Amino acid sequence: MTAIPYMAAAAALAGLGLAFFFFGVVKKADPGSPRMVQLMEAIQEGARAFLRREYKAIAVFVVVLAVLIALLLDNGVLSALAYLVGAVFSALAGFIGMTVATMANARTAEAAKSGPQLALPLAFRGGAVMGFAVAGLSLLGVAAAYIVFNDVLSIENPIQVVTTYSLGASSIALFARIGGGIYTKAADVGADLVGKVEAGIPEDDPRNPATIADNVGDNVGDVAGMGADLFESYAGSLIAPIALAGFAFAQGVPEGFQQAALLYPLAIAAFGMLAAIIGAFTVKTG
Repeated sequence: MTAIPYMAAAAALAGLGLAFFFFGVVKKADPGSPRMVQLMEAIQEGARAFLRREYKAIAVFVVVLAVLIALLLDNGVLSALAYLVGAVFSALAGFIGMTVATMANARTAEAAKSGPQLALPLAFRGGAVMGFAVAGLSLLGVAAAYIVFNDVLSIENPIQVVTTYSLGASSIALFARIGGGIYTKAADVGADLVGKVEAGIPEDDPRNPATIADNVGDNVGDVAGMGADLFESYAGSLIAPIALAGFAFAQGVPEGFQQAALLYPLAIAAFGMLAAIIGAFTVKTG
């Protein structure tokens, strides 16, 4: 049973390795004409500027809450550390997804000129980068937290400390999803009012300067915000049954059965990651 957390960590690293490989494949693809590159870079610049400002604001909240956790909880310093790791990983997952999405847009459009045989795999790999980054970072964080706090440090109540990892992920997801969603709709409504209503310009027309802001909003809300949201959901789906098993089988059951119940979610996640890696190589057209 003690090998399961290490298997989960290895599966997570394999998923992150595949995400890095797919990122390289997308980056090497032809981005298209200079005009396409110009528009792509404008969207990238806007999305990065938004995330920098958003993450600065979130960092203040995260640091304050980490200090409170360290002061108020048992094993407070370790709990605060797990909380910070969860927050950083969640923010990183959203940033990775936003980065590859703003890279893959022009490259997919350029590949589509040659047909779906090139465009579909490229678009899929662009999306798979965030998918494997989200699942890989989340699973790696949970497995590493269990290994460190239960096996290495052998603290009295490791489950309580591990749950703060999910709290950190939730903190980032809350602000990233809501903040990104507000910006997305604000840019969308602004582009529609200025373009369609006042100037009579069709939606997503390059003559409408608000089109760039609209596309930036799609990336920060529907990609970066969604990435943090999915990270939080995946981490919660792992930690919730672990915590439930820890409290349900705290007394009156054999130690081996309790440990099996605690590690069962990690085993399922590890096999799921391996299945996803295999499935990623089966996607093709026709």
